[in-house]
Amino acid sequence: MRPRLSLTLAAAAVALVVAFPSLASASNDWNGYHWARTSNPFTLKLGDNVNSTWDAHLATTSADWSLSSVLDTSIVAGGARSKNCRPTAGRVEVCNALYGKNGWLGIAQIWVSGSHITQGAVKVNDTYFNTPTYNSSAWRNLVMCQEVGHTFGLDHQDEVFGNANLGTCMDYTSNPSTNQHPNQHDYDQLAIIYSHLDATTTLGSSSGGGHGKPQRVRDDLWVEDLGHGQRLYTFVYWATTGKHEAPQTDD
Repeated sequence: MRPRLSLTLAAAAVALVVAFPSLASASNDWNGYHWARTSNPFTLKLGDNVNSTWDAHLATTSADWSLSSVLDTSIVAGGARSKNCRPTAGRVEVCNALYGKNGWLGIAQIWVSGSHITQGAVKVNDTYFNTPTYNSSAWRNLVMCQEVGHTFGLDHQDEVFGNANLGTCMDYTSNPSTNQHPNQHDYDQLAIIYSHLDATTTLGSSSGGGHGKPQRVRDDLWVEDLGHGQRLYTFVYWATTGKHEAPQTDD
């Protein structure tokens, strides 16, 4: 078991970023979005809506991210109300299904109010994972780990498919062999994101919001304005290259 990082280290890391702004370019912080909570480490529930093929990969992902100094994950019975992985307030629902030849291997979504994450969803697309190209433990571990990591407030460390692997699931790659788990940089980044405490919590809290029109932020990221200060962000791990349209995520 990897020892937990101290919050002193997290505070020191924050101080370094403030003192040397150029270091921020190495950050894989996702816009400062985070789960509100009143203490560390906190526990985030992962709703298990996946089948037996995916259970071991979800368990590996949960164990990996729980090595963080500031958060633990707990796998609980799934609460999604459809294959499209309708979210449950205050937790993350994780689903697999045959979502079709739409170009994506996995999707991570977070609903935010202000800077606080209120609910999340992860979907993995068996239309591709059932093919010889992606039907491997390495690909399943990479995509599951990365999409769950996004729901904590993490971005990618690198988005170039053809360069050398960084040894983290938060790195784009064409060869997942060494990119199946978080690395120390991911744990350090989580310690920075969650170095402060909040007066309230969004864990297990209610969440609202309607629907907006997805706007492309970059090729793998869309945002919808849901009104009343709430937004929905959708991260996509593409299986194909070229022009991509906004992923369809509604029933």
